[in-house]
Amino acid sequence: MKHIIPILAITLFFSCQNTAQNKKEQLDVQTADPIEVPIKSGKARAYFASGCFWCVEAIYESIKGVDESISGYSGGHTTKPTYAASNTGKTGHAEAVEIIYNPEVVSFETLVDVYFASQNVTQVNGQGNDRGSQYRSILFYQNEAQKEIILKKKAALAEKLNVKIAAEVYPFQKFWVAEDYHQNYERLHPDHPYIQNVSVPRLNRFKAKFPKELLKASH
Repeated sequence: MKHIIPILAITLFFSCQNTAQNKKEQLDVQTADPIEVPIKSGKARAYFASGCFWCVEAIYESIKGVDESISGYSGGHTTKPTYAASNTGKTGHAEAVEIIYNPEVVSFETLVDVYFASQNVTQVNGQGNDRGSQYRSILFYQNEAQKEIILKKKAALAEKLNVKIAAEVYPFQKFWVAEDYHQNYERLHPDHPYIQNVSVPRLNRFKAKFPKELLKASH
């Protein structure tokens, strides 16, 4: 985890999260009608949660056609979530990224491929040592076409690997931009121990197995 937490605190932490995920307000989020974000100036937006957003931001920015990856929160039932609040597990939100991309260069399908190729697809409520519902994996769809793409790829991967894929599938509702100090964290803090020991190795593992023609020379 990004911070060391006493054992008692961890126990209470997960207890709060399990309760939050079963709230009616949270279940309503999962069954709501999706909200579609219109293309603006030729750029589309996609939303994914896949563990610590410091890691995911750098991964997506290594893909050709992706202009920017913004860290934030999505998938919960409260308004204006903060980093401190989301870490309690009570808001229902997960650390997520907003991907701003050129759909003429990179497709939504490819972004979903990036998603599955860059994580441990079987880990529930976390990635690596970052554990808790705020680190859970979620793919957000904005329309039925995106939902179908996600579900087909998820099912195909489950069959190929013969495992249960942990990622949840949510209708997109809203993305809350995280605090300024979270943005571009990997690029601005290359010497941070978490970046060196977690983010960069995760990025390199992904780049080693993803088609090179889809990757930027640098990010």
